[in-house]
Formats: sequence, structure tokens, C-alpha cells
Amino acid sequence: METVPVPPFPPAGWVKIAVEWCGICGSDLHEYVAGPIFIPVDAPHPLTGKQGSLILGHEFTGIVVEVGEGVNNVKVGDMVAPDACQHCGECITCRTGRYNVCEKLAFTGLHNDGAFARYVNVPAELCFVLPEGVSPEAGAVIEPLGTGFKAVREAGSILGETVVVIGAGTIGLGTMMAAKAAGAGKVIVLEMSAARVAKAKECGADVVLNPRECDAVAEVKAMTNGSGADVSFECVGNKMTGPLAVDIIRNAGRAIIVGIFEEPSEFNFFSLSGTDKRVIGTLAYTLEDFIGVSALLAGGALKAEPLITGRIGLEDIVEKGFLELINNKDENIKILVKLGE
Repeated sequence: METVPVPPFPPAGWVKIAVEWCGICGSDLHEYVAGPIFIPVDAPHPLTGKQGSLILGHEFTGIVVEVGEGVNNVKVGDMVAPDACQHCGECITCRTGRYNVCEKLAFTGLHNDGAFARYVNVPAELCFVLPEGVSPEAGAVIEPLGTGFKAVREAGSILGETVVVIGAGTIGLGTMMAAKAAGAGKVIVLEMSAARVAKAKECGADVVLNPRECDAVAEVKAMTNGSGADVSFECVGNKMTGPLAVDIIRNAGRAIIVGIFEEPSEFNFFSLSGTDKRVIGTLAYTLEDFIGVSALLAGGALKAEPLITGRIGLEDIVEKGFLELINNKDENIKILVKLGE
């Protein structure tokens, strides 16, 4: 930790936010333990121009304190939960509304300075104003919940279907709750950590299986007349769980890949061409997902509180934040850092 200058008055189209709460994400942890991974080092980022050391943090809420020229979607005093997907607005995916996969995508806190600081500047167009019924703390988990919400949207209708969610971390639990809200008939969670098994049950999983203790594919097939699940969501990012997401679904089923992978998997593509199974990748979210998540939070279909396992001050972020998550990973889901006064 170090003292840095307060960001300057925001440029046209940007706002300055006084950060209230910011969650520690798995990507923040990866940067701390093994980085730089996403942070640009060899060349300036093509969108932000940033290179080298950055302030981390992208799952946050805060109050708008300054607005740049031309900003009319938010005003000073608004409590916002900003989307982290800074984008060019010009490439084909931006023009079709899928700016989450912009060709020059930059994440707040990874490719530009983030929210583990008292103030941060972000593009105003990414600011989502928190509605009534959603607290600033719950607002800080809209970003990770948005990832699971979008993953469920990418699967198409899952009404009455059998769904497998692989992993019960923040993303897996959010995906599981979103699947339940979308009308899944049965949600089966695969998780090895006893603490996270308990969290999955608390958040509404119908069945929780420990792959260390059983043949998960055989168990799921036994529950589905030998066919396999209709849909799977891979929320771990492990070389073993990627292929598992395909193996565990029925013929013509869908496997949604949500996890961030650090190494490749061995995979026989005949498991797709011989079965009509489909694999769908999904990254992050858009503001459309923030709107949906906030509505489900306000209505109680999504719950933030079970995900929040710690609240700390910025002065404790290393010892009680990053090191706590490294040393006691299984016992923690989401640690929030308090930045506001």
C-alpha cells in the first residue's frame, strides 16, 4: 500500500467516484500472487494507454463527486455500481451491444486504475445508479453476480431443466441463484470444499455433490434417467473441469464456460461432433445484466449477504484481505473492503 495523488477532475464523459465498498476478486488475487497477468507490462494498453503498476479493484460502489463535460446519465450525489468493462465503442462487438468482448477491452482495476483507493475516475456510461432496496454493500457484489446472470442468459431458456453448476465460489453461487431464478427444475452443484458445500446449500442448491467422494457424471446421469444434465455451467477454470462440463450434459445439451483458465485442457472434439452438444463461452456482463441483477436483489431472488464473508478497512487489505483469501480460501467467498468514511 502507498499514498498516491487524488485522480484529477474527470475528462469529458467521465466521472469521479468516492468509493464506498470494493470486493476482492479472484483476478485481484491472481495479480497479487502471480502477477502481472492481465496488467499490461510489455506495451501500453491499446485503449487506456496504461502500462505497469496499477491500482486494483473493480467490484465496487461509490458516490459520484465530480462529473466531466457532457455527462447527463448520472449526477453528483448518485450512489453507483460501475460496470468494469471499459470499451472502445467502435469495434463490431461494441456496435452490436456486446461491449463486454470489445476488441480493445480494458477492465477497471486491471488495465486502468481501480477502486482500492478513496477515489477513482471511470467512464460515466458504465455507471449504474443503485435502485431503492439495494444497499451499497449488496451493490458491490452486483459485478460478480452479473457474470453469473449473463451466463444463465447465454444458456437460453432453462425452465424446468436440470442444471449442473461446477464450483461454489462467488461466481458459481451467483450462477446457481440466477439459474434458480430463471426457473431451473433442479440445480446440482459440484464442490469439494466443505465450507462451500454449506454455502451452496444455504443459497438454495437442490443437490450438492463432492467429486472427491463420488463419480459426479455417473451420479448426475442416475438423476436424469441415464441422459445427463440439460445445461452445465463451468465456474472454476481448471483444466479438469472444462471437459467435465461437457461430459456431464446430455446429447444436444449446453455447456456454458464461465471460469477463467490459466492452462489448456485435453479435449476430444468428437464429444461435440458426435453428440450435438454445444459449448458456449461467456465473459463478464453488460449494464443490461446489472439492471436484471439489481431487480432480483431487490426482490430477494438473488441474495448478497451469504456471499459476503468479511468486511475490512483499506488499511487491513493485505493482512485481512489478500492473505486471508490465500491462506483460508475455502472459508471465504467475498471479502469487502470499506473505503468510505
